[in-house]
Amino acid sequence: MILVKTIDGQRVLKDRSVPLTPRQRSVFILVDGKKSVADLLAAAAAGGGGQADIDKLMELGLVAELSKAGQMALETKQKLEAKRSGRPLEQRYEEAYPIATMLTSSLGLKGYRLNIAVQSAANYMDLLALAPKIREAVGDERFAMLDRLLND
Repeated sequence: MILVKTIDGQRVLKDRSVPLTPRQRSVFILVDGKKSVADLLAAAAAGGGGQADIDKLMELGLVAELSKAGQMALETKQKLEAKRSGRPLEQRYEEAYPIATMLTSSLGLKGYRLNIAVQSAANYMDLLALAPKIREAVGDERFAMLDRLLND
């Protein structure tokens, strides 16, 4: 089971409106949406944290179990990263985004909507989904550089 911070949990992390013991707070900080409960327990053991602290955080509504859809998305992301050259998806996005913006902005009014879609792409997966449309609009030759950045 993978735990994530709830919306209330994210708020409490910032404003500390719910009093937590130091152990609970250290476990709470470790919850990142990637670690399983076993991983959290192993990491929290050094500070004295345990299952009781995780249970209390869940009882307070600060953390919750990651949904099945969220788990599938996380697994897909991990598989994509494993297939690639080792660069994380965030780095791919940061390198590819300016190129995608440059290519679509050079289309003028013809590519206005595509340019807006690229500027709205918030992550690697969003940009990857737009890649076929960008290829169609700019042609294979101009798209080659973006393709390398996205899919090396």
